[in-house]
Formats: sequence, structure tokens, C-alpha cells
Amino acid sequence: MNASDWWLARIGDTLVWARLDVLESGIAEVLQGSGERLRYDDETSARMALLDAEFRAFDGLDAEDAAQFGFDLDEMEPPQGDSDAELLPHMVQKIAR
Repeated sequence: MNASDWWLARIGDTLVWARLDVLESGIAEVLQGSGERLRYDDETSARMALLDAEFRAFDGLDAEDAAQFGFDLDEMEPPQGDSDAELLPHMVQKIAR
């Protein structure tokens, strides 16, 4: 894989993460919190699909954006794990109110 980007959406009091991976071939894959992996012809198509689904790129958020999502940007980081199986339980998170 060449690059991975984290995206997130808010649904009620829940944050849902998605990981966008761009493969060496140029094909883009999005790993969803459900474990489903969606494939796109290229990174642009994948980004447009994420935006259409109301996801936002995590690395593009500022403190004000994070506050609208219901978290402190300094205290939030994308899910981590050595495998997709380890990531999945952390890709859907309740927001503390």
C-alpha cells in the first residue's frame, strides 16, 4: 500500500471511522467500521464517495471541526491495530456527552 488516510463521520452520539488505502496499482479501498472493504477505481472516486456519505478527512479537521463532531482534537486519534481484525472493534466509538 502506498498511502492510508483516516476519515470519520458522526451519527448521533457515535463516531464512525473509515480507512482509505491507495494501492500501488492506483485502486483505492475503503475499510468501513462494519468490516466491509469497498473498492474504487482511484483515490478521487473513493474520496468523493466518502464525502457523499458525509465523512470528513481526519487530518483536515481543526479544533472547531472537532468540537462540532463532539470531541477534543488533541485527545482523539484514529483507531490503531496490527491488523484489520484488531482495528474493527475501535472503528465505531460512542462520544462522551
